[in-house]
Amino acid sequence: MAENRILIVDDEDDLCEILQFNLEMEGYTADTANSAEEALKKDLTSYSLILLDVMMGEISGFRMVRMLKENPATASIPVIFLTARDSENDLITGFNLGADDYITKPFSIREVMLRVKAVMRRISAPAKETATDAPVKYESLCLYPESKKVTVDGNEISLTKKEFEILRLLLENRGRVFSREEILTQVWTDEVCVLDRTVDVNITRLRRKVGRYGKNIVTRLGYGYTFEE
Repeated sequence: MAENRILIVDDEDDLCEILQFNLEMEGYTADTANSAEEALKKDLTSYSLILLDVMMGEISGFRMVRMLKENPATASIPVIFLTARDSENDLITGFNLGADDYITKPFSIREVMLRVKAVMRRISAPAKETATDAPVKYESLCLYPESKKVTVDGNEISLTKKEFEILRLLLENRGRVFSREEILTQVWTDEVCVLDRTVDVNITRLRRKVGRYGKNIVTRLGYGYTFEE
């Protein structure tokens, strides 16, 4: 994956050109595609971020992300949706698919640039596994803070950065209840504006991924979430 290389996928030529111009002014290398079909013909592993419209041709943005996440070679590429679909269900669908952010149209270019920078900062300095990477454990659920890995029964599971940070927060503070606001403050440190509902979406996805340990991530109605032994 090349650093600072971004792919814009949108069927609006003018919008692609505006985004490409502004991204390049910020120092990024930006390419464009006017459909998911065109984008999928590119070497997607060479991009560090994809800006993706939802409503396009035969392959929608949602479907394209499903395809990316099903392929191990592209599963870790961050995606920001840029779309006119602004319902809560659409937002939840986007985050459930593994999107890193969801921006609704019409939007300001400044907002997009800020959110792009936030995602790029998170991926610019990946942690390396070290001999001192002592896991945070609960039974066979192991979280490695330095190498950013999580395993269940010795098998690594794939988590997004937000899912990893939520699990780490709860696992390191077992028994403590965190409100949505506390989780947002500690996990979404760089974002411009994030809905409380985003926490619920990530928790739901996290429970599913950690298998039988999903039941240990408990909802305290009216209070928040905790990891219960």
